[in-house]
Amino acid sequence: MTDPVLLYRDADYVIVHKPAGLLVHRSPIDSRETRFALQLVRDLVGMRVYPVHRLDKPTSGILAFGTSGEAARRLAELFAAGQVEKTYLAVARGVVPDCGVIDHPLVEELDRYGDPLAEPDKGPQQAVTAYRRLASVELPFAVGRYPTSRYSLVEARPKTGRRHQLRRHFKHLLHPLIGDTKYGEGRHNRFFREEFGCNRLLLAAVELAFVHPSTGEALHIVAPLEADFLGIVNRLGWGGALDAGWRG
Repeated sequence: MTDPVLLYRDADYVIVHKPAGLLVHRSPIDSRETRFALQLVRDLVGMRVYPVHRLDKPTSGILAFGTSGEAARRLAELFAAGQVEKTYLAVARGVVPDCGVIDHPLVEELDRYGDPLAEPDKGPQQAVTAYRRLASVELPFAVGRYPTSRYSLVEARPKTGRRHQLRRHFKHLLHPLIGDTKYGEGRHNRFFREEFGCNRLLLAAVELAFVHPSTGEALHIVAPLEADFLGIVNRLGWGGALDAGWRG
């Protein structure tokens, strides 16, 4: 696993690319983990940093930290108010519709992998995701009951920030994400492991856009896909569907 890579830094914020498989901070998800983005970013910039938002352990991509608790709080408020535009790339099973909006409330999860502060009794919370299909492919392999298998490259823009929102929403759409061991389909995950050497969730946070809370500057951060994710996209013939910044 690689270390976080610096994408942007100023007096208030440090924004990095988090590799897949790295926890943001110590968590009950895996008590045996000894490497965390929080400590690695602190070492990278030589100062204490404060998490602004979450990114699941198996998800790669853009992760923001504040250089002070106050700076982190101000940007976190923009996230909570829906004033931060987030863009993800994912590979999903099947041919996802051209575009759409998933408006499906989600209940907070409480399990041994979840947030110990989750409140499952407070009922479903609004969760909205806009998406569009960038490319699709039909492969001559019978993974399920059909003689071929189809997959899609999807751009997703969550409008809310529920835990595992994209993974749960695409499962709800009946197009689970590849490599998702919690919400996905084991036979398709296994096919990608055996055929493409894929040992990860194919979900990456590739763009983050917001107005800087201190300066008023419009920031647009772009992160390329990790080499393993990009390699799979290229093998599936989807390289031309990627923006230049996503290719690196």
